[in-house]
Amino acid sequence: MSAACLARLARCSGPYVGRHGIFQTAVVPHSVQKDINPQFTIVQRPIYSPSEQRQSGTRFDPDSSGHPTTWDSFGIWDNRIDEPILLPSSIRYGKLIPKVSLSRVGHASLIGQRKENEDRFQVSEMTDNILYFAVFDGHGGPEAADYCEKYMEAFIKDLVAKESNLELVLSKAFLEVDKALSKNLNISSDVPGITAGTTATVALLRDGIELVVASVGDSRAMLCRKGKALKLTVDHTPERKDEKERIKRSGGFITWNSLGQPNVNGRLAMTRSIGDFDLRNMGVIAEPETKRISLHHVHDAFLVLTTDGINFIMNSQEICNVINQCNDPREAAQRISEQAAQYGTEDNSTIIIVPFGAWGKFKNSDSSFSFSRSFVSSGRFA
Repeated sequence: MSAACLARLARCSGPYVGRHGIFQTAVVPHSVQKDINPQFTIVQRPIYSPSEQRQSGTRFDPDSSGHPTTWDSFGIWDNRIDEPILLPSSIRYGKLIPKVSLSRVGHASLIGQRKENEDRFQVSEMTDNILYFAVFDGHGGPEAADYCEKYMEAFIKDLVAKESNLELVLSKAFLEVDKALSKNLNISSDVPGITAGTTATVALLRDGIELVVASVGDSRAMLCRKGKALKLTVDHTPERKDEKERIKRSGGFITWNSLGQPNVNGRLAMTRSIGDFDLRNMGVIAEPETKRISLHHVHDAFLVLTTDGINFIMNSQEICNVINQCNDPREAAQRISEQAAQYGTEDNSTIIIVPFGAWGKFKNSDSSFSFSRSFVSSGRFA
């Protein structure tokens, strides 16, 4: 649909247009006298969504299967969650963009076998056109994760008012939050907090189409595109050659624990984090890696943010497949958390699932699960 067509819709509709408000216009000849000056009338026929029943044999059922033509056939999207269209964004980008409702977002956080849950997460509408999603996995105490949960969004919101580049906004926000946390811990009477740290994986969705992700540590962001897991983040661990070299150049060292996992100075399993100020001079930094991607709602089913309580035990494609079998993002979030617990995770496990236009489209994705599955293939770095 062209931007001109969308503009015409805007003049007769509010900011959101439901699918049933879109019509297909056709010019049909209507003879008044035989073979003399045929007149034309304008006929409006509603386009039916996949959820509506149509009689077989119509032009909406070209293969006579009894199933109506999906929205994909019209070049839009095939969505099992009926959301209105964001008209301003659709006009701006020249394509139909569905509204992502926070009420549809699924999330869950389980304590696992730990004494307390140091994971934190947040889902909110930060501005009129930007949605905010974040997971924080605290370690060495909850102070750093608590601070990020309370203040990260505010830092980002202040920066968005001055800067339009969301990747730059997130990079600055991470560093400013880290700096503010350092001052807060020095002022606070809780001296042990100096060893507290947290991973941070933050996603911003602007205009329902521009997705920007920033991350430090080993929490992850993943997009399900055409039924396949597309990783948006890369873990910051000492196993990465570039990360290990920075640690060594800064005077730090790498050791391996009894499970064969590398640690910075024998203490920290990641090379980037917010907090962990006792390792700042050893190469551990708070600067995130960022990624920007344009969504294609006809192919993109959902965004997933997870902490390593899930990542350690389930690989990205496995998470994608399990979610694809669920009817609702909230049900999917609960199922993933419980699945990780059944597979033996001991850590806190947190997940956020944000549905997009192709939610439910890939239910037939190959998925076979077994409690006797190989844990090697589902390890931390899968």
